[in-house]
Amino acid sequence: MINETVKVHDKFSVEIKLGYEPRKDRKVSEFSIKTWLFIPSGLDINSSTYTKEDFYNDFNSNIRLITPTYLLRDIALGDHSVFQYLEEAFHKLANESNSKNEANYEYHIRMFHIITRSALRREIQHILQNELPEDRQYLIDEYISNVRKIGRHYRDLRRIVNVPTIQKEMFDYYLFGDEFMSNQFEQHSYYLHRGLQKMHHSDFELSKDEILRLVREEVAYKRSKGYLVVEDKAHDKNRWLVHRRGAFNKYFEGQLLLNSRKKKEGVLAMQILYSLAAGLAMIFGAALTFLFQKSLGTFTMPLFVALVIIYMLKDRIKDLSRLYLVGKINKRFFDHKTVIRVKGDEEIGWCKESFDFVREDTVPLRVMKHRDRSRIVDVESRGVGEKIIFYRKLLRLDRVALDNSYGDYNITGVVDIIRFNVSKFIQKMDNPEIPLYYLKDDDFEKISGEKVYFVNMIFRFKLDNQTSYRRYRIIFNRRGIKKVEKV
Repeated sequence: MINETVKVHDKFSVEIKLGYEPRKDRKVSEFSIKTWLFIPSGLDINSSTYTKEDFYNDFNSNIRLITPTYLLRDIALGDHSVFQYLEEAFHKLANESNSKNEANYEYHIRMFHIITRSALRREIQHILQNELPEDRQYLIDEYISNVRKIGRHYRDLRRIVNVPTIQKEMFDYYLFGDEFMSNQFEQHSYYLHRGLQKMHHSDFELSKDEILRLVREEVAYKRSKGYLVVEDKAHDKNRWLVHRRGAFNKYFEGQLLLNSRKKKEGVLAMQILYSLAAGLAMIFGAALTFLFQKSLGTFTMPLFVALVIIYMLKDRIKDLSRLYLVGKINKRFFDHKTVIRVKGDEEIGWCKESFDFVREDTVPLRVMKHRDRSRIVDVESRGVGEKIIFYRKLLRLDRVALDNSYGDYNITGVVDIIRFNVSKFIQKMDNPEIPLYYLKDDDFEKISGEKVYFVNMIFRFKLDNQTSYRRYRIIFNRRGIKKVEKV
């Protein structure tokens, strides 16, 4: 199964999150993703101005494991496996401080907090999307209760590792987790508060005091422990707070990041083709040399001129043969192959990807149907047409190797997080505001109209015999991305 999420990441970047869950009844699953980007011709993005290197710099991809799924209430029970693993790791390190126990202790702290953060996010989404008012109120109360239980249970574990056998560096990992967890409680409670205020005002009025009380408790706790909190008109402290939170995010998320080794695809085949091209040119040159020597004799001026011309032709034939053969092989090979590994350097699969500009007549009719280009677009691009980028990815996962990689937790698959930066696409754009005039009473009034551009993305997902299509539209101008919408 392939799950996709496409959203605005920042002013000039789109985040494309693709989740790959291999089938449990197969040892190996292979996922195929093909993407067509339809770009307005006025942006001057083509094979001359936008190279493979440009694309791969802008299309930054990170592959990590899908966060194990746990309900917030199950984590709050305390005797659930997440807390069991954590407590066992704490006791092992306290009883015997060695490198194995230290690595196990840090591993379970990072896994616990990334799982808890994911559970918080899903719980908030579930509450806000729930359509039954009586259930929403119950879920809100449960959320507040479960957050308090999780916080108390984790902070009670402090007594296990606050002992002389634990080095300060190891104890700091516990404190980092405590601060990170408190930040998550505060941040997600704010999301709940804001979401209820916008979407379910009656529930907001009933629950806002309890939500704010929970946030105040966490802020007071952080102050008591010397952790940084957001403060009004304290720019230096807030700047350091943002940096610290970013460092925590990278640290805890890094537990699920996979090791990858990228190499160029088809290097050996390319060298063989280069050799064939050189061989063809040599055959042509040697044959002509033999014929001219036979007809013109040796050591004559006409032969000398003929040999110079033969050398020039041979060199051109070699280059043309290389271009032709490389063009043929590029259609069969990918640009890169990335081997995916987990901890212990165990391989669980690989990923191949390639990029190219393609002509519209090579795009499948099903894709063009999903593109559903309007008449105004056809008129605008007549004679020039949209430029089309074709990006394809093939990913293979070994289900058995994936299951064995993180035996303590149920890992269902991997997620590919792609950040697509559009900064190079805005260089040839018009001004973001266009003057417009309208008649008001007996005079003309001047206002500004926003000038925007559209890049359409068509995805084709394929797993086994199941194929599906998705279309998204990026709306942006020189000031940045306005929004990304699913069409």
